[in-house]
Amino acid sequence: MIFDLDGTPPDIGFPDTRLAETDPNGLLAIGGDLSTGRLLQAYRHGIFPWFSHNQPILWWSPAPRMVLFPDELHVSRSLRKSLRTRGYEVSVDQAFEATIRACAAPREQTAGTWLLPEMIVSYKALHESGIAHSVEVWFDDALVGGLYGIALGEIFFGESMFSWRTDASKTALVLLAQIALEHPFRLIDCQVYTPHLSSLGAREVDRDTFEGYLQDSVDRNTPPLPAQPRGAAARLLDRL
Repeated sequence: MIFDLDGTPPDIGFPDTRLAETDPNGLLAIGGDLSTGRLLQAYRHGIFPWFSHNQPILWWSPAPRMVLFPDELHVSRSLRKSLRTRGYEVSVDQAFEATIRACAAPREQTAGTWLLPEMIVSYKALHESGIAHSVEVWFDDALVGGLYGIALGEIFFGESMFSWRTDASKTALVLLAQIALEHPFRLIDCQVYTPHLSSLGAREVDRDTFEGYLQDSVDRNTPPLPAQPRGAAARLLDRL
């Protein structure tokens, strides 16, 4: 069972998001499990898990919220050149497990990972159900960048990205934004501010605005997001 931060079990699966802490920003609830049903309930309300080894499951709903509206994607001149000249190939849902494991690998600036084995198992189950998706970037047949997230209705909830070569994660996000225009997704949830996301056109919105988009869009009946091999996905970048 999930508990409010005061230890009281709520009447529903999660507390009202307006009760989230401001310090640390967005901490909403503790405990529960990572079952498919629980995760889907969380994402429908803009809540996501984020915790470290030896911690209970922590659930977050930060405000303001960093989002990318697909038609606000900013591709700089240097990135546009990078997309043309670096020789990357891109795909969708061709290497989900490899992508999430790469996202889980420790980074230079951190000692560990928040993507624990139990989380990988849960997101793999969502992928097998057609709900979690990956965008992959390749160079010489090696996976060098990518991202994964959850698609519900007309919202894509971005979870994590990685980059092992220059501009590889930016390439993945650019591809996702192009997919969003076609699918369509009204917005891509980026969770919290980073300069990397801001440089690509993502911006912060307040809680009411973000949750308004959720109420309007998360339960809409949309076609499944199709897997795309490298040749098929490349056409989306050719539009830029």
